[in-house]
Amino acid sequence: MAKASGLGQTTLSVDTSAGTPTDIRNDVTNWQMATPRGVQDITGVDKSANERLLLLADGSVTLNGVFNATGAHLVFRTVSSSSVNRTTTQTVNGVTLAMELLYSDYQLSRSDSGELTWSAPGSLADGTVPTWT
Repeated sequence: MAKASGLGQTTLSVDTSAGTPTDIRNDVTNWQMATPRGVQDITGVDKSANERLLLLADGSVTLNGVFNATGAHLVFRTVSSSSVNRTTTQTVNGVTLAMELLYSDYQLSRSDSGELTWSAPGSLADGTVPTWT
């Protein structure tokens, strides 16, 4: 696969609290996804450099966007009142990362110049290792 930008080749869907996948890419202005691993330091006093073991895998996402009452708002408006896993699927240039996430907040912000934006952070929910396919 050739190098690519993040322009135009992106899909992004998040389940509603009822489990319906919803394409929200038109409302998302930027996002950050992470798939970190825990690390345990196991360096003995006989070593001159660190030794480590990889531990549990994790996943998180922060989505940011422009308020749309008939778009992403319909997905995230129930974050405060429901406790459900939501499948979040991101495809960039033909490679896909899907994770079951718990969204812990749906923040709305109105700037002094009038922009109405939102942010929604999610964390891995089900113990399945996030894997790009």
